[in-house]
Amino acid sequence: MANIRAAITGVGAYLPEYRLTNDEISKMVDTSDEWIMQRIGIKERRILKEEGKATSDMGARAVENLLEKTGTSPDEIDMLICATITPDMNLPATANIIAHKTNIHNAWSFDLNAACSGFIFSLSTATQFIESGRYKKVVIVAAEKMSAIINYKDRTTCPLFGDGASAVLIEPTTEDVGVIDYINRVDGLGRHHLHIKAGGSLKPASEETVKNKEHYLYQEGQAVFKAAVSSMADVAVEIMQKHNISSEDVAWLVPHQANMRIIEATARRMGISKDQVMINIQKYGNTTAATIPLCLWDYEKKLKKGDNIILAAFGAGFTWGSTYLKWAYDSE
Repeated sequence: MANIRAAITGVGAYLPEYRLTNDEISKMVDTSDEWIMQRIGIKERRILKEEGKATSDMGARAVENLLEKTGTSPDEIDMLICATITPDMNLPATANIIAHKTNIHNAWSFDLNAACSGFIFSLSTATQFIESGRYKKVVIVAAEKMSAIINYKDRTTCPLFGDGASAVLIEPTTEDVGVIDYINRVDGLGRHHLHIKAGGSLKPASEETVKNKEHYLYQEGQAVFKAAVSSMADVAVEIMQKHNISSEDVAWLVPHQANMRIIEATARRMGISKDQVMINIQKYGNTTAATIPLCLWDYEKKLKKGDNIILAAFGAGFTWGSTYLKWAYDSE
């Protein structure tokens, strides 16, 4: 019996209409378009402004786009994984809400919280279920309403993040395409440098936590930058060496879109040119779990069946990892 691999067979997305520009950010905090572009590489980011709308609304739109593009019925879906750190609420899982909103009734679903590594951790998880032979169609939706947890008076975080969602369909294949391998790691020591201080069981919400703005994202920029540069590059090179992949063999690096300098450092370590790197940070900012699938969506028409693709991410926790896959279809 031929080996079963898990392959991405379609990509969908949804982005809010509102564009928050650097000029607007510079009116909120002491910064400028020039500083943000030089230090981070972001020109604008999308923000979900509509009253009463949440992560699940964007996620549902991305899933609907995916199902329509791939001609897939909601009833065919076996599983839905939602990668997010901005759930609609603590419970139920945002994945459950998205399944309900998209009429996916024959699947089970759950949220996966790995911050900016959420998509690659979800892809590794979905791969196991597909390779088992028991699951035929798995949807991964990475959706984030980062504007809900950002303090727009904090210049260290507010220029960085945006809102958005992207979804992929994972199906089995016996061809020489799909997910070949992955390396995922965590280091709980990193939790002190990037986290939300209150709102969980350790420090439940109170008048004091709200007053102290402890429900917003807290980040120690230098510590996170240093760890991200080394970890993301190291693991991408490690997976290349494990499979004897040269820089010439790599069609695309798809890096998490957190900071242009981190992206460039990872590419340099891998020995690949900027032409081989998917970049859209300038348009969307850091949408955490959604950055990698949004890149795949943006670049889909450039991808060719059999392309060697390296995904690499780093996130709060710390979490980091890399995935090696061969693209499964020609988009045109």
